[in-house]
Amino acid sequence: MTRIAVIGAGITGVTSAHTLSKLGYDVLVVDRLRYSASDTSYANGGQLSASNAEVWNSVATLGKALRWMPRRDAPLLMNPAPGWHKYSWLAAFVGGIARYRANTMETVRLALQAREHLLRTAAEEGIEFDLERRGILHIYHDRASFEAGRKANELLRAAGLERHAVTPAEIRAIEPAYTRPCHGGFFTPSDATGDIRKFTRGLAAACARRGVEFLMETEVRRVRPQERGFDLEVAVAGGDGPTRVRADAVVVCAASDSRRLARMLGDDINVYPVKGYSITVNLDAASERAAPWVSFLDEQAKIVTSRLGAARFRVAGTAEINGFNRDIRHDRIQPLVRWVRDHFPEVDTSAVEPWCGLRPMMPDMMPRVRAGRLPGVFYNTGHGHLGWTLSAATAHRLGEIVARALPRGERAAAGMPG
Repeated sequence: MTRIAVIGAGITGVTSAHTLSKLGYDVLVVDRLRYSASDTSYANGGQLSASNAEVWNSVATLGKALRWMPRRDAPLLMNPAPGWHKYSWLAAFVGGIARYRANTMETVRLALQAREHLLRTAAEEGIEFDLERRGILHIYHDRASFEAGRKANELLRAAGLERHAVTPAEIRAIEPAYTRPCHGGFFTPSDATGDIRKFTRGLAAACARRGVEFLMETEVRRVRPQERGFDLEVAVAGGDGPTRVRADAVVVCAASDSRRLARMLGDDINVYPVKGYSITVNLDAASERAAPWVSFLDEQAKIVTSRLGAARFRVAGTAEINGFNRDIRHDRIQPLVRWVRDHFPEVDTSAVEPWCGLRPMMPDMMPRVRAGRLPGVFYNTGHGHLGWTLSAATAHRLGEIVARALPRGERAAAGMPG
């Protein structure tokens, strides 16, 4: 049976492992952390949001970024210190403006496919992850931004998304907890929210039941192509030294570390780590009644929200271009706390858990799901801020690519067609 090593146990790695296992491959997942979904997939904004599929490559985004540069609490912040990777990535990001329309529409289509795959998988495997199918409200505080949003909405609808404009009164009817004045918004009733960590760990448990092996607390130092297959030089936490793992093929799902691994294999996967922050507000009884159940996306603040069960409220946002820095900065967390206090003043924010993660972002905002230069190398990475939203579809696409390239062993009884 063909043995495939999947590097990374976040949402893309685990969905990839599940898909490949169903196809009948012998799958090994390797990750440097103790548990799956412990890094970028730990505490994101929670949105399964086709409505947030608009890519960032636009002249408007560049203009906002320049205006925000003096502000330490800005939605987008860049460390201007010199760095070849950072500035070459930014140049490629500007180059991606030409494909803004095509890439946005493709992302919408992927998101719609992913929703179908994810919900079916959760039902088949019995995964509970605080799923709420109440839609997402995208709110605007002034007429100019709303009219700009209308143009983006036309693009999203052209790609097949059901999304319509709503008045302030309609926003309050959809979510009575929201009482702050605003100009208007757009509502996507088919969007959903959920806990990415719960889903990923539930799916990892399903993978283990199917025979997938997990090698955790194991850092991949090098990947060496051999005459037949690959040797992974790994370092196991608490071990005496490097050891080797043998595989017939390799799938790189290593988030922001994908670029390093790809270069070892002769490929250019230009992922950059764009830091995002979140807070999880632990709700007391009064706050449970005051916090919204419908998910929000605030266009001005670039903040998203999700309700994770009765007792947790997740608020996330901001983008920080600062390399592999994982420091949780107070001045980046405070805008999230302040947003909750301004928009839902009855919610007690005295019990807040801050978090940050590095989004693996390609300069054109499009994930890389493809074969590598060498036979037996594959990639499913670079999902940026939409890993949770797109992962189920990209895993399915990866499965199709691998199935065409590699002979399969015995097909699992519940395997995919093809």
